[in-house]
Amino acid sequence: MHTLANLPLPEGVQSRTLQLTTGLQMHLLEAGQPAAGAAPKPLVLLLHGFPELAYSWRHQLVALAQAGFHVVAPDQRGYGRTTGSDDRYEGDWRASGMLHLVDDALALVQALGHSHVHAVIGHDFGSPVAAWCALTRPDVFRSVVMMSAPFGGPPDQATAAQVHEALTREVNALHDLAPGRVHYQWYYAQPQTNMEMWHAPQGLHHFLRAYYHVKSADWPPNQPAPLAAWKAEVLASLPHYYVMPLHATMPEAVAPFMPTAAAFQGCSWLPDEDLAVYVSEYARRGFQGGLQWYRCSTDRDQFIKLSQFSAQRITVPSAFVGGASDWGIYQSPGAFERMQVTCTDMRFCTTLARAGHWVQQEQAQAVNALLLQFLSDTM
Repeated sequence: MHTLANLPLPEGVQSRTLQLTTGLQMHLLEAGQPAAGAAPKPLVLLLHGFPELAYSWRHQLVALAQAGFHVVAPDQRGYGRTTGSDDRYEGDWRASGMLHLVDDALALVQALGHSHVHAVIGHDFGSPVAAWCALTRPDVFRSVVMMSAPFGGPPDQATAAQVHEALTREVNALHDLAPGRVHYQWYYAQPQTNMEMWHAPQGLHHFLRAYYHVKSADWPPNQPAPLAAWKAEVLASLPHYYVMPLHATMPEAVAPFMPTAAAFQGCSWLPDEDLAVYVSEYARRGFQGGLQWYRCSTDRDQFIKLSQFSAQRITVPSAFVGGASDWGIYQSPGAFERMQVTCTDMRFCTTLARAGHWVQQEQAQAVNALLLQFLSDTM
């Protein structure tokens, strides 16, 4: 394993790999690491989502380190330069179940030589990972910030099987609408998806540029509102990057929204040199490692397994940050409201103007200010 050549890391951010007891060789970006022999600093763990990398936290690593924290952002299981996972579709995809991802985070804390984490902060799919860390191991993960994806709490043990059946029934009903639609999470769980995205006909650069653009505040039609229910006809109001045209691939679904050359050249939050990092990593590895997470999230047995924590709450200090232009906040009806009951010590729940789904990149300074406020208040 070599360091990330040509990665445009901010000054003060290092790249290294650690062997974990869960079998991963985890690549991470790190800032604020104490000098040898110095007293330890409070640890902050940053967990990315899909299709992202540790690099998605480039704007937070230095800012939090300068405030006195030891800040670590890993490439999570199946992503980037972290190895040791089974990325084959027919392989051990269940190893990417939520509780295994929590185990990875615990193993990383141990490998870093810490007994606990001052804060675990997750974005997109990293948000529920962070939430489950705080819910299941509050002794280790002593505060939590969720970004862009609200955590609605564990499934109810008495009704988990019926709830999953109802969720799946409405997803299948999308196919029968006129025009037909398909939910992106169930599309991501299919065997052909990796190749369709990895070898997008417009090229990986243009696919990812369109994908990141259409989920950002740069795409004017992103004017989200709460959804009334998990019903096919309601879900169909979501944009095509969430509820896709039936039979479309994700590259086909986002291609019509590719920004003009002038628009992406003026994209200050994701200039081409930063986009190139994502393109290079996904071109090398493909998407299946991350897609395994979606197979688990849509799987009946995995859903029921999580119901063992039925009615359990997040009792450590918590917060939520989202973009005002992010449909992701509302894609699971009621989750935003349930989160504020599930978290018994919610310090703030904020949406930022001029930010879509990629909030910590689109509005880095505002996010950093909120995180520093939260970290200070929970010391």
